[in-house]
Amino acid sequence: MIRGGDIGKGTVLLIKNAPYLVVEREFVNPGKGTAFARVKMKNLKDGTVLTQTIKTPDMVEDAEVETRTCQYQYNDGENYIFMDAQSFDTVTVPESLNENLKYYLKEGEEYPIVIWEDEPIDVKVPQKMIFVVAESENYVRGDTVSGATKPIVTDTGLTVRVPLFIKQDEKILVNTETNEYVERVNG
Repeated sequence: MIRGGDIGKGTVLLIKNAPYLVVEREFVNPGKGTAFARVKMKNLKDGTVLTQTIKTPDMVEDAEVETRTCQYQYNDGENYIFMDAQSFDTVTVPESLNENLKYYLKEGEEYPIVIWEDEPIDVKVPQKMIFVVAESENYVRGDTVSGATKPIVTDTGLTVRVPLFIKQDEKILVNTETNEYVERVNG
């Protein structure tokens, strides 16, 4: 059990026998009455979003989750296959858990996997990742106004809008939460 005032972003709560990840938390201290937290949560099993108000002194059940660091191996068409970095056991994550995960997984890279009741419920990808531009159209300087962007496709198949000066085979940094271009990476 966890107090409402101790709930923070990243906490996993058990609501209606389902694990919910806190994605936003706003603390409110009104002039009269008890302080409370306005919490926005994502169901880790089906992706639904729930917003709830929890009074600071109230107790809420937190979910017992385990995080394992696993190395991504391959996609078999229906599942993402990982290897546990400690025990070398195979961890199978259904593709239906997150359809867009395929754009962020790179073979040989390690990712934290959240396990609840011996079942993987979430794969955490870094907030910012480096990608190689696989497909890009070339634009001639002076074609458009400043701040113009173009769509490119990364080495994992992700489509991102980037400034016109980005060329094929260059490395770029992308925010994985918004799929937005951050900067060009040298090296």
